[in-house]
Amino acid sequence: MTNDLEVRNLSKTFGGFRLHDISFTLPKGYIMGLIGPNGAGKTTTIKLILNMLRRDSGQVTILGRDNVADEQRAKAEVGVVFDTNYFSGDWTAAQVEGALSGFYPNWSTRRFAGLLARFGIAPARKVKELSKGMQMKLMLACAFSYDARLLILDEPTSGLDPVSREELLQILAEYIEDGEHSVLFSTHITTDLERTADYITYLRDGELVYTGGKEEFVDMFRLVKGGREELSPRLRERVLGLRTFPTGFEGLMRTQDVGEFPGLYAEPASIHQIVVFTNKGGDFDA
Repeated sequence: MTNDLEVRNLSKTFGGFRLHDISFTLPKGYIMGLIGPNGAGKTTTIKLILNMLRRDSGQVTILGRDNVADEQRAKAEVGVVFDTNYFSGDWTAAQVEGALSGFYPNWSTRRFAGLLARFGIAPARKVKELSKGMQMKLMLACAFSYDARLLILDEPTSGLDPVSREELLQILAEYIEDGEHSVLFSTHITTDLERTADYITYLRDGELVYTGGKEEFVDMFRLVKGGREELSPRLRERVLGLRTFPTGFEGLMRTQDVGEFPGLYAEPASIHQIVVFTNKGGDFDA
């Protein structure tokens, strides 16, 4: 299987934060969700991948090219969308094309015009006149106009309304349909990944907690609930992020441990619940 992105033993220390020994791979043709609470290291990891920060150690390979030694050719096939627009507010959509097209040999003016029409963006419209959702679509139109093979998104749905979020997820699904394009999707809105992601990489406090298939990730845990009378010391030891109420409790338990407690109510856990409960307390691998 060909990997469009390989991150090996990536580390960076600055201020009071340390990103330590992060490794994961994104196979061609898939979407990977990069998840974790605020401050986990998601944006730092993306900036290191894009060589916007100088790494302390490790290696990043983008589409088979080293992101430092062969930076220009690696970035020529990467599209980037951040949570805020990075174009001048006074530029029109047509001027955005003029500013960017010279950097990408594969830029297609016809494709850009078609994408603007699809997204409902008038070429003469100024960037500052566009809603956040429309600015997001403009950034995507640029990435698609030079046929970026790897799309890197950093919190792209933050602040978007539900309709715009749904449109973005549909665009990403279409983008990878041919099996030749891939997406690294950093977000704290994990519900956006329930439908779209194939792989998950989970960071916490600058450490790699998990990387692998999404289905395998959610199958590792169950959300368990019960009455206070069921909460024995032995059960307490097995529950992550335990929450107690006057009438009962809930928490997260490894799927393999549920069978040790007959009669305990257990249900599938969402990505959101896994992140929340494993950050409330306990070791992910406990």
